[in-house]
Amino acid sequence: MFETITYETRRNVAWITLNRPDKLNAFTSQMHKELLSALKTANKEEEVRAVVITGAGRAFCSGQDLGNAESLDYGDVLRNGYNPVIQAIVSMEKPIIAAVNGVAAGAGASLAFACDFRLVSEKASFIEAFIHVGLVPDSGNLYFLPRLVGHAKAMELAVLGEKIPAEEANRLGLVTRLVKEESWVEEVETFAEKLSSMPTKAIGLIKRYLNKSWDADLNEVLEYEALAQTAAGNTADHKEGVAAFMEKRKPVFIGK
Repeated sequence: MFETITYETRRNVAWITLNRPDKLNAFTSQMHKELLSALKTANKEEEVRAVVITGAGRAFCSGQDLGNAESLDYGDVLRNGYNPVIQAIVSMEKPIIAAVNGVAAGAGASLAFACDFRLVSEKASFIEAFIHVGLVPDSGNLYFLPRLVGHAKAMELAVLGEKIPAEEANRLGLVTRLVKEESWVEEVETFAEKLSSMPTKAIGLIKRYLNKSWDADLNEVLEYEALAQTAAGNTADHKEGVAAFMEKRKPVFIGK
């Protein structure tokens, strides 16, 4: 079905792997299309309650494949390739995990920043590589990075383009969990399956209104919370959560 990525579903988790290891999983137009298709599939499949994006081989994603850079209109590449992928990640009301197994450079870093959680291998690193080829950060980078690390640090990282080792990324707040290499597979699977067993509708509402809160005042956020709570209160998972609390047992959520 796909040539530049792989897609599989296990235990209510959709696993999307960027699969050009010989090119450090650099993006091509075909990869844009296939990643967007996979995200749309994960969004519409009811059994999928969490998504993991990772890379094959030793890299997460090295950014844009610059093999045919001279013929590219970068604005068109963004509008037609990267931007729809970022929008699909942000709008999907299911938790999305970037499992950063190796270097995440340029648009690869942007992809990770757009996800809801970042599990990062101790051997991984981030690089704001755009400046090294005379370009500006893109694919949502200028939106997500300052929200994660603050304006001043974002300016520093974007302009200097220095390598950010995993430990430093963790200190800056870019990392959800720092994972030892020897326990990488187990910890990513455990984290993803934990999310997939949680109240999916509530997670989606949290994601939706957290995103809206950046451009809202207090009164608007209070109303967003009221709207979200009405919706969450009508879910089967809320009813199960209350029943489990009253019965002093662990709830079994079904994502509805």
